[in-house]
Amino acid sequence: MPTSPHRPPMLRRALAVLALTLAPWTVQADPRGTVAAVVGLRSEIPAEARTAETLGRARTGSGVVIDAAGLVVTIGYLILEASSVDLYDGSGKRIPADVVGYDHDTGFGLVRATLPLNVAPLPLGQSSEIAIGDPLLVLSRDGRLGGREARLASRREFAGYWEYLLPGALFTTPPHPDFAGAALIDPQGRLVGIGSLGVGDATAPDVASPGNMFVPIDALRPILGDLLTLGRRDAPGHPWVGVSAQEHAGHVIVRSVAGGGPAERVGVRPGDVVLAVGGAQVTSLPELYRAIWGLGDPGVKVPLRVMRESRILELDVPSIDRLRWLRLNQTY
Repeated sequence: MPTSPHRPPMLRRALAVLALTLAPWTVQADPRGTVAAVVGLRSEIPAEARTAETLGRARTGSGVVIDAAGLVVTIGYLILEASSVDLYDGSGKRIPADVVGYDHDTGFGLVRATLPLNVAPLPLGQSSEIAIGDPLLVLSRDGRLGGREARLASRREFAGYWEYLLPGALFTTPPHPDFAGAALIDPQGRLVGIGSLGVGDATAPDVASPGNMFVPIDALRPILGDLLTLGRRDAPGHPWVGVSAQEHAGHVIVRSVAGGGPAERVGVRPGDVVLAVGGAQVTSLPELYRAIWGLGDPGVKVPLRVMRESRILELDVPSIDRLRWLRLNQTY
């Protein structure tokens, strides 16, 4: 991997370490702990879990050690409904971990090692301080250590089809293949984001530019205390109706409905075009989510106007808290 004398010192050192070898890592090989703090993660999901079919029963990715007692932050879908979670250090040693918390709004997940990891935690940076074009480092340990220099391509709102809306998401290029739970590290050696997705429009919407989306670490600070003590944020969740939707030519189209979820129970079907929520027209996923969430807390009735073939239907969906629909690990 080439290096440049114009790169910041931390980035040059970390890239040099990655270029020298892909052998098992130790803290001594990386004095600042940047590489050692990134651990592998594997979770097992029961067959009866709500997300087993869509996200799989064996999930692998990375996590980042952020305190001296073995607390690891990762992307939440890796541990959602997990019955067991294992971490893997640089030598490949398996270390069991307990699920600590999950936050649907941001997508963060927390686990804690049950045995000493013996690595220095990675300090948290300020994702808001990164400028477009700034050099960054992406590190992962999904089976093997992987690293890639990247740059911040854009910062913007991200809407996911799973009733997810993230303000200020970080988009980087070039793409890193092992993005799930990967660490996004700034030139000062601080954690500024956690890997979530591979995307095709990192630079701007609808502009072909392969890259990754990272959840900004700034979104963790306000909820960290709640996740540590309660396993979730101490606030009502958004009303959830259980639809996966996509945008097409100014329309919002239902692609699937959650089995046993609120939308399925009242007859919402894949292929339905959502026209309005409570009289408010919707033409995009952010408009759909904001209209639903603006009605109140989970439990509020969500009036959907949908078009099915040539018919207009009015369907009242009794929303719920998504966490109550999931079959979560009862340890938190």
